[in-house]
Amino acid sequence: MTNPSYIFLAGASRGVGREIVHCLTQQQLKVKALLRSEATRADLEALGIEVVLGDALRVSDVENAMLEGIAAVISTIGGLPKDGDRADYLGNKNLIDAAVKAGVQKFILVSSIGSGDSVQALPPQALATLGSVLAEKEKAEQHLINSGLTYTIIRPGGLKSEPATGNGVLTEDPRIAGTIHRADVAQLVCRCLNSEKANNKILSAVDRQMMYGQPDFVEFNLS
Repeated sequence: MTNPSYIFLAGASRGVGREIVHCLTQQQLKVKALLRSEATRADLEALGIEVVLGDALRVSDVENAMLEGIAAVISTIGGLPKDGDRADYLGNKNLIDAAVKAGVQKFILVSSIGSGDSVQALPPQALATLGSVLAEKEKAEQHLINSGLTYTIIRPGGLKSEPATGNGVLTEDPRIAGTIHRADVAQLVCRCLNSEKANNKILSAVDRQMMYGQPDFVEFNLS
């Protein structure tokens, strides 16, 4: 992604999305971020991010934000079981549909272990708590797969807000579970952005030092 087009980021205000901002700006990439509120606008603009105000749940907001020069879209948006109108499916659907209309080259969706065939990786109590959210994430994944876009779906394990460890790994093995720091997820996302090997792949992301049990698995090589 060396051209002057923008990387469009939904979810930049917090969590993994905010960590992705730092990775992208370190690579000196042009970034456009969709924000629902003004709260973090000044912070992002100070980093050189172009901010567009809008709600991913509104089709017109998303389409207007993606009108020009978008090379790739990265989405980390979603919600918690207690939230009302979550963006896990509908917000991501709107982003995917707008990306198709805008002729975007690549779409990276940050989902979650427990979605799709990785449901086997979570214990029953976690599924009972997160089931409604995971069902929406799976619908978003399927919509992206069926969209015709070049995609990478990254399913992180349990997330921690601590500095990167450098031990984040990706695997196509859906049985893998564990935890990972948000900063490490962001680094993996940014590496996938520049990796053709990641195209049209569904990958679980965990910290190799924080896996549940010690299962044998094959690490996915991006280079």
